[in-house]
Amino acid sequence: MPKLTDYTSYADAQRHCTKDALWALFDGDRAALNIAHECLDRHPRERLAVRVALAEGGAESYSFGELADWSGRFANYLKARGIAPGERVALMVEPSLHFYLALYGAMKAGCVAVPLFTLFGPDGLRLRVDDCAPKLLLLAPEKAELAAAAGTEVVIADDDFLAELAGYDSAIAPATAARDMAMYQYTSGTTRELPDAVRHRHQSVVTVMLAALYGTGLRPGDRLMIPSSTAWGHGLWHGTLSPHALGITTASYAGKFDPERLMAALEEFEITNLSAAATHYRMMKNAGGAERHRFRIEKLSFTGEPMDSDTDRWVERTFGQLARSFYGTTEVGVLLTSYPGAEDLPAKPGALGKPVPGQQVEVHDARGRPCPPGQVGEIVVRRGDGWFPTKDLGQIDEDGYFFHGGRADDVIISAGWTMGAVEIEDTLLKHPDVREAAAIGVPDEVRGQVVKAFIVSPRPGDDGFVGELQRFAQERLSRHEYPRQVAFVSELPKTPAGKVNRKILRDREAAARAET
Repeated sequence: MPKLTDYTSYADAQRHCTKDALWALFDGDRAALNIAHECLDRHPRERLAVRVALAEGGAESYSFGELADWSGRFANYLKARGIAPGERVALMVEPSLHFYLALYGAMKAGCVAVPLFTLFGPDGLRLRVDDCAPKLLLLAPEKAELAAAAGTEVVIADDDFLAELAGYDSAIAPATAARDMAMYQYTSGTTRELPDAVRHRHQSVVTVMLAALYGTGLRPGDRLMIPSSTAWGHGLWHGTLSPHALGITTASYAGKFDPERLMAALEEFEITNLSAAATHYRMMKNAGGAERHRFRIEKLSFTGEPMDSDTDRWVERTFGQLARSFYGTTEVGVLLTSYPGAEDLPAKPGALGKPVPGQQVEVHDARGRPCPPGQVGEIVVRRGDGWFPTKDLGQIDEDGYFFHGGRADDVIISAGWTMGAVEIEDTLLKHPDVREAAAIGVPDEVRGQVVKAFIVSPRPGDDGFVGELQRFAQERLSRHEYPRQVAFVSELPKTPAGKVNRKILRDREAAARAET
């Protein structure tokens, strides 16, 4: 009987995708399911599971069989230490053998895995450890100085640790219910000092398959690379768990990001399916040298924030196709996708895509009414008897494609005109001397707000350059829609997931005004 992975078209996705069809992709059922078993144990042992591109050069590779054995040893190690099912096991490790054995081994043992971003400092680490109260924290050797700040038992993920694990039996029979807790994931949001941990059950791997099939277009035989951190949803769920559940070989990136190293890895690993943040594509464009590599990319996708049009064109020239967006939130999952690999759904520049099967998504105005095509409103998703707000603005076109309009709090209202930060930034990024751009609204006595742009450029930021950028924006946007203030900075603040953090820019401006 055909499975969902046998279909590639948009029409077939709408026709065949059901909850039962998603469950049919797994060994487990609604009563009993274990993520580690689905991702490792049931696949051919000799098949390559992971390749890790190391920032300093070189690579590491692990088969499904190796990861199955090492994760089994770690599960038995946890049991021997008296760490019980349901208790938390945190890991602050870059993609490596240590990361994968701990991630999957914790879930094999029935424990709750808690991946943590490796760039957290002592305060960020302690906040999360205090929140989730892990029984054990696996810490990378280069982070050993954080052990004292952790406030829990720490094990250093070094060669001595592997030698100790080697003495444990690799055999273990996972025995988790589908609704048992499997993982805590801390989002990269910045609206609170400590964003809530999103709690995932083992059955979440079934739900995320919607994004795998229709967001990244995964199919058996793909070689997928997602260079995002494995602590965040993109690198963890889309780049690790869902492809492994399908027996697909993945590639990760470990260490300080280098766009030239990424391009070399795409060639070296013969990657056929690349999904990255818009920032990753932009950094590859700015680095230059793509013409020196031979790529085998068949499917491209991105998420996290809109792609500026200049980078969009570079991607199409470099890889022979547009990168297709998929959109969602950590809280509600993936809502809109562009169905990579679906020949019957053309890619549209700037589009977020269309709803995944089973999701009802609309754009509503301030009164909660559906917006007609072309009108900007808030993107909302149906949940039960009501509509759940995403706090993102958007619009639809006549063909039913959704387009992003920025965060609701990124709207700038100046002298009665409503402007979007994303559109202004996209225009500024077309200037040949602009590497990065961010736009926010700042108070103005006459207009209420005016646009202030923050520019990263190799060119000196003098008055002449300011005027040039203002004229450049005026000529391409409405006459009022340009940055009346321009600041040149060495870098833009970003969230750990790589998105430009306009909130920090707004907060800095507010603090500076308070001091004057």
